[in-house]
Amino acid sequence: MNTPSPKMTGRGPFAKRTLRQHILRRLAIVLPLSLMMILLAKTGTLDRLVDSYTFKPASWFDDTALVRHLRLKVTHNGMTHDRPDCLLFVVNGNDAPTASRIDVMEKHSGTCPGPKDDLPKLFTLRVDRLNRLVYSDQGSPGVFHPIP
Repeated sequence: MNTPSPKMTGRGPFAKRTLRQHILRRLAIVLPLSLMMILLAKTGTLDRLVDSYTFKPASWFDDTALVRHLRLKVTHNGMTHDRPDCLLFVVNGNDAPTASRIDVMEKHSGTCPGPKDDLPKLFTLRVDRLNRLVYSDQGSPGVFHPIP
């Protein structure tokens, strides 16, 4: 009995593709994903996603993690229009461990614009680490209000 063997029709998951088809399919996936990642990075969404993933409740007691979190908060909520790398956060070491004051200063060195070796103070942040609250005296020195 002669049974006909199945023919390769060029369709289905195991069909042979030309090099051109292979390249076009890869580009159809890689190009939109690359553009999406660039867009997320430029808008700051990627930074906020990373911060929400890495900043844990225990991070409120780690000065380095807290400063990284506050740098993102201060630049993305409009408290300052400076670049994040042009801000200097000075943690007051004389405060109680649960409530800290952090001076936010503007750097003018390296690629940061402005007169060299000048560190103008922008505002002070008061951090209540136990209740996870941050207050600022921006616009009213000495009078603190919650940051947005």
